[in-house]
Amino acid sequence: MKKYSAADLARRLANLPEPAYAEDLPVVAQRGEIARAIEANPVVIVCGETGSGKTTQLPKICLELKRGVAGMIGHTQPRRIAARTVAARIASELNSPLGHAVGYKVRFSDKVGADTYIKLMTDGILLAETQGDHTLSAYDTIIIDEAHERSLNIDFLLGYLRQLLPRRPDLKLIITSATIDADRFSRHFNNAPVIEVSGRMYPVEMRYRPIAVEGEGDADVEQGILDAVDEAIRSGSGDVLVFLPGEREIRETAEALRKHHPAGAEILPLFARLSFAEQERVFRPGGARRIVLATNVAETSLTVPGIRYVVDTGMARINRYSYRNKVEQLQVEKISRASANQRAGRCGRVMSGVCIRLYAEEDYLSRPEFTVPEILRSSLASVILRMKSLRIGEVENFPFIEPPAPRMIADGYQLLTELGAVNESNELTQIGWQLAKFPIDPKIARMILAAKEENCLSEVLIIASALSLQDPRDRPFERQDAADRAHQRFQDERSDFLGYLKLWGFFEELLQHKKSNRRLMEHCQENFLSHRRMRDWREVYSQLHGLVSELGLRPNQIPASYDEIHRALLAGLLGNIGFKSEEGDQYLGARGIKFSIFPGSVLKKAKPKWVVAAELTAGD
Repeated sequence: MKKYSAADLARRLANLPEPAYAEDLPVVAQRGEIARAIEANPVVIVCGETGSGKTTQLPKICLELKRGVAGMIGHTQPRRIAARTVAARIASELNSPLGHAVGYKVRFSDKVGADTYIKLMTDGILLAETQGDHTLSAYDTIIIDEAHERSLNIDFLLGYLRQLLPRRPDLKLIITSATIDADRFSRHFNNAPVIEVSGRMYPVEMRYRPIAVEGEGDADVEQGILDAVDEAIRSGSGDVLVFLPGEREIRETAEALRKHHPAGAEILPLFARLSFAEQERVFRPGGARRIVLATNVAETSLTVPGIRYVVDTGMARINRYSYRNKVEQLQVEKISRASANQRAGRCGRVMSGVCIRLYAEEDYLSRPEFTVPEILRSSLASVILRMKSLRIGEVENFPFIEPPAPRMIADGYQLLTELGAVNESNELTQIGWQLAKFPIDPKIARMILAAKEENCLSEVLIIASALSLQDPRDRPFERQDAADRAHQRFQDERSDFLGYLKLWGFFEELLQHKKSNRRLMEHCQENFLSHRRMRDWREVYSQLHGLVSELGLRPNQIPASYDEIHRALLAGLLGNIGFKSEEGDQYLGARGIKFSIFPGSVLKKAKPKWVVAAELTAGD
């Protein structure tokens, strides 16, 4: 516990804010029950629907119990924007300037002072603080909000806090969750009490407007959004919130809406990487009707004022690890029913609303109830790397809510050993500490580190970003020969990896001379390329390029040689080396694996003595 002098404790107690409550909030009606549970138990689970007021009112209930005096009330949010906006809301309700009684800490911004009682932060910030403050002595109360999201950070924190609580009997832990996961959290913390709070929701009318997707569906989705926004505007007054998978889709939709709608409509983007000032525009309603284009950052904890209509594409970018291919990929996937319900709830917070879903009701009902927890869809090499860099224990013994399978743990250690990230004692090496700074697949990160040493960073960034995504080359069943002929221009007889560089150069030239997005899409179709996946490739490349710049790595100006590029790639793909067998077309790989070269590879006929594969997949 943080040590305050007797005088400091007396001062903090004397200046403790006196909260006032909006009596119509469901959580306020149960604040007596909640307060008694917090006083009597080390852990309390509060579950309830959107609109119950739990995010903003729970810290105030803690203040009434004189929590926050001997140490701060730490209040975590899954996202930076939520941490800032929730802090501002609670500060306003306590009539205190932001940064005084209520502060927040997110990446690159710290507004916490000596007189702060409630500290909002991302769950990643609290997790990072465990490195320098193993007992979290700065806090006497911790609130983990939106725990049902089950991110790696949340699962790490819940495991860490379970270990910590016996050493901190003075610490109170409050976990908020959607109803379905409450029992799981309760069992994890020795049958902690669960308090259910009903939501305060205005009625939301559900309208299903499924898009008839043909091919990739880019144009169809865009038109579906335009039609849905038109429908919302015809339905009456109020702002519109459109959920999209990522930044690129937001930018393109914003452009389409500006061309489609009168100048009177204000179009505002909302995603995590926006500057604070740009994000704040969303929370300052003006006189004009607003159309807010958001990623899933707007699903939880945030109340965007004035929203009466939600348009839900039903898609989000989800990180998923393929045990078979040994690669993590960020893919656009259908959201769960829980996420869809959270999105719909954004228009029922302050008034009755309408949610227009661009998919069928049958599609909604067939979706999984919740998104698979991140720990179960992530490479454990990444998990182990992070746990060791944060010094929060060994993955084998860590009390996860849902422990990963032992074979997945062994697979993680094996890969880290191959990459030179851990030594014989399974401790991080210098390379391991460097890899831990990259929020990407360790194999791809290892290629990038090696590329710096081999003076081929420019080329490897292009190849590495391509390996993070689905191949952009299309090969429709009914036109395979035509697709193969079109793709020949991107081939390099020496290596499939070098083919990515040719393909990248081709698309960059198209972009330089493009006359319109439609014509660009037509060029892609003519060459059997997925326009959407080509753009995704550029987006991932841009993110990686920005990351290496932050780390002080400079791309080479002189083109790299074949040998330099492939030595760098090999550093991340040691487990995918193969030696030509004497029998047939098979190659002998690591761990006794036998494989053949993919028929579409330029090396299929050449049958080289040695190969390294980007991925190994199971055949029939």
